[in-house]
Amino acid sequence: MSGFENYSREALQIEHEIERKGVVLGIDWNDAAQVRQLAREAIECRLDPEHPECTSSNPETRARIELFGLAQLMLTVMKESAKADIHTHGGAAWKSFAHALWTEHDLRQKGAKT
Repeated sequence: MSGFENYSREALQIEHEIERKGVVLGIDWNDAAQVRQLAREAIECRLDPEHPECTSSNPETRARIELFGLAQLMLTVMKESAKADIHTHGGAAWKSFAHALWTEHDLRQKGAKT
């Protein structure tokens, strides 16, 4: 990303897409257990062109894979904006998903140290 990014606009666009994918998948962003499960799946997902999920035409399967890609974009925007001393975040879905992703990441880091 360049030094002239509009992080707020990017966050709004990503948030909108996260919400759309959430509708397709029936995600309740207020259900912490459901969002944590989604975060676990996102962290464990590895795109592989040979894997059937990665080439599926099923709308739910595609939405799930696209949501995992959006999670990566979301974290990248937060990281890049932080480097520019800008605190960037989206709305409720973004915050819920980001919190679950960081929680899962931290649990895995603690598990790796023991």
